[in-house]
Amino acid sequence: MNCQLLRFAMVLLCAFLFGQRSSHAAAIEWTDIRQLGLEGQGWRDTKAPFDRLPARAEGKVRDAVWSLSRHSAGMHVRFITDATNIHARWAVTSPNLAMPHMAATGVSGLDLYVKMEKGDWRWLAVGKPDKQTNNAALVSNLPPGRREYLLYLPLYNGTHFVEVGVPSGATLQKASLWGDTPRKPILFYGTSILHGACASRPGMVHSAILGRRFQFPHINLGFSGSGRMELEVADLLAELDPSVYVLDCLPNMDAKEVTERVEPFVRKLRAAHPTTPIVLVEDRSYADSFLVASKRERNDSSRAALKAAFDRLRQSGVKDLHYLKGANLLGDDGEGTVDSSHPNDLGFMRQADAHAAVLGPILRKLSR
Repeated sequence: MNCQLLRFAMVLLCAFLFGQRSSHAAAIEWTDIRQLGLEGQGWRDTKAPFDRLPARAEGKVRDAVWSLSRHSAGMHVRFITDATNIHARWAVTSPNLAMPHMAATGVSGLDLYVKMEKGDWRWLAVGKPDKQTNNAALVSNLPPGRREYLLYLPLYNGTHFVEVGVPSGATLQKASLWGDTPRKPILFYGTSILHGACASRPGMVHSAILGRRFQFPHINLGFSGSGRMELEVADLLAELDPSVYVLDCLPNMDAKEVTERVEPFVRKLRAAHPTTPIVLVEDRSYADSFLVASKRERNDSSRAALKAAFDRLRQSGVKDLHYLKGANLLGDDGEGTVDSSHPNDLGFMRQADAHAAVLGPILRKLSR
C-alpha cells in the first residue's frame, strides 16, 4: 500500500513538474516593434505611430492623400533573435480586411522573411488576419540559431500596433545597418500599384522586393488613385534626404496633367537636392490594351507627355535624371495583373526586374 501511494505521489509530482516546464516553455515575451527600429517611415512627427506623412500634412495635402497616408504600406522592421518560435500580435484600424481583388494577407497581414547565410532574404511566414486584432504564431520549431528577420506591415490598412513575441529566455535585438555603411532610403512615390494593389502579401510589392535585392532601406509613398504630382506633395518629399527619388505617377495622370505637373515637381526636388538621382517611370501597359484601343491610346499619350517633359528637363540642365519605360513593366503575355491594371505577384516581380535595370547602376554607385 505504501509503495502504491509512493508511486502515485511520484506520478503527481512528475505531472506537476512537467506542467511547470510546459508553462514556462509556452511563456511569450512581447516587444513593440518600434523598440526594434521601425523602417520605411520618412517622418517621425506623425499623428499616429504608423502614418506615412507628418501630422502637419493634414489640411495641406488633399483629403484623399491624407487618408491613404495613414496606411502602413512599406513599413518594416528588422530584428535578430535566436528564438525557435516567433509570434506576432497586431491590430489594424479598419474592419475591411480585404478587397474584392486583393487578399486579406496583403491588405491587413504581416509578412516575415529571414536572412540566409549568403546575405539574401527568403520568405518564411505570413500573418493571416481574421479580425482587427490578431495573435498568431508566425513560425514554430525552427532549428537553433541566431538569425536576422524582416517583418513587413499591412499594405492597405492602418496599423494600431505590432508586437513580436519570442519564448521567454530567447534573445531579441535590433538589426544592424543594411550595408557596411549607412544607406539612405530609396523613396518611391506613386499610385495604387506602389501602394500594393494587388500583392498577395506585403513583401511582394516591387519596392519591397528591390529593397531586399539591393540591401537598401526604402520608403513607400504610394497613394491609391492619388499619385498626381501635386506641388504640396513635392514640398513634403523635398524635406527628406533619400538616396534616389522614384516618381511613378502616370497611372493616375493624363497627358495634360503630366505636361503641367512633372517639370515643376522635379524642379522643386532638384532645388532641394541638387545631386540626388531622380527616376521618372512610365505607366505600365494595360494588359488588355492590345485589343482595347482606348487603353492603348491612354498609355501612348501619357508616355509621350512624360518623355517630352524629361527631354525638356534634361535640355534645361537638370542632371542625374533617369527614365524607365513602361511597356514591359508587367511583361507582354497578359499574365501579370488581376484586372489589366494592378499587378499580381508575378507582375510585381517583373516590375522589380524592370526597375532594377535602372536602379541597379545608381545604387551600386551610391553604395561604393
